[in-house]
Amino acid sequence: MGLVEHALNNFSRVEQMVNTAETRPKRGAPKAPAAAPAPSSAAPAARKRLDAREREQQIIEGATEFFARRGLDAQMRELAAELGIAHTLLYHYFPTKRQLIERVYEETIAGRWDTRWETLLDDPQLPVAEKLQAFYREYLPAILTPEWLRILVHSGLSDGLIPNRYFALVRERLFPRLLREVRRAAGSRSKAKASAREEGLLMAFHGGLIYHLGIWPLVYQQSYTGQGDAALTDSFIADRIRGLLLQAPEIVTQVASARA
Repeated sequence: MGLVEHALNNFSRVEQMVNTAETRPKRGAPKAPAAAPAPSSAAPAARKRLDAREREQQIIEGATEFFARRGLDAQMRELAAELGIAHTLLYHYFPTKRQLIERVYEETIAGRWDTRWETLLDDPQLPVAEKLQAFYREYLPAILTPEWLRILVHSGLSDGLIPNRYFALVRERLFPRLLREVRRAAGSRSKAKASAREEGLLMAFHGGLIYHLGIWPLVYQQSYTGQGDAALTDSFIADRIRGLLLQAPEIVTQVASARA
């Protein structure tokens, strides 16, 4: 007998041993019931139905995170998919993408401006360095978030809508006050329009703080020595203010002389 025939005979004998009367199911005998599925530990929670205001806020918050991550050129259908809503519902609340972006601006950028800061900067009793320190100590944490900065940068590389609106706010509410305080520190009460050098001084001061404490770590994702240390951040602000006020007399005096 060959090896193949021997193997087949062995297999046949094993099959006969297993398939006996005792092991075969009896005719008419009920089949064993299938094992019941294990009970779920918790029933799925019912989805909460949002009212109109809650739904609108959900869209704005989701759009803020979405545009910060994907850029302002990302599609509304993609946003709707990430929010888990129909794109028709998204367009019901915001018929155009521009309307949604403007609401994101109002919520994440313009909405963070606190009118108390204007009162602080306008206080004639406070020394210039002290009021600038108090202002930037509050202003910088309010704006320097990943969402705020990335949306600002994305829009600057796209339609320019948000940077234009933001810098209009800065030029209207902040820079005139900074100019007045810089001139005050230099002994000038001039109310003339800022010269090119004065404007450059203010932009270098303000932009230097934004770059060091915000863009460097949150946009470029680069760490710096002392990051997260509140006392050191206060020192960085104080150093910038000191540099601003040290340069102010020379620039303000030269501007005044040129206009005389």
